[in-house]
Amino acid sequence: MDERLKKQLDFALEIDKEKNIFRQTHLSGHGRKENDAEHAWHMAVMAYLLREYSNEEIDITRVILMCLIHDIVEIEAGDTYAYDTENLKTQKAREDAAKEKIYSLLPPDQKQELLSLFDEFEEGKTPEAKYAHAMDNLQPLLLNNSNNGGDWKEHQVTSKQVYGRQEKTRLGSEKLFEVTDKIIQENIRKGNLKE
Repeated sequence: MDERLKKQLDFALEIDKEKNIFRQTHLSGHGRKENDAEHAWHMAVMAYLLREYSNEEIDITRVILMCLIHDIVEIEAGDTYAYDTENLKTQKAREDAAKEKIYSLLPPDQKQELLSLFDEFEEGKTPEAKYAHAMDNLQPLLLNNSNNGGDWKEHQVTSKQVYGRQEKTRLGSEKLFEVTDKIIQENIRKGNLKE
């Protein structure tokens, strides 16, 4: 086997570990906690289906790739819960070290391609990155809503915290932010989110 193919297959096997990184969000219908790979797959499908609601014209292939690769770093860095203020302080440093280690398994050209996509997502400035962030925020919100706000209640999350996170949804899609706002308001009324 040539060296390029070996590197690509090594990377393919390495990212299988993403299936073992569990998030705080539970599957719909009060299921078990979802893993990072399920989250990424769900986001990617949602991105394609909801692309007409992007604020700007987007390259959907770039968005789907961002969705699929954005949490691969968590194989090394671990999942950082969206509302965990303490671990959020070290998230970037942990993920920067992880991205170098994991993406270095690839041939140099593919390493650079995926690093660029990862960094673009993290910076959140391009239309594609903004829309991918909207998916990253909407997907767990939908699951949490389907579970009667169980994860919010468990972690004592406030509506202010959720709105703060959902600002990125608004940057990618005003229409999807409207849906998000209705879901948040409904969960405030039900007592699932504290004001």
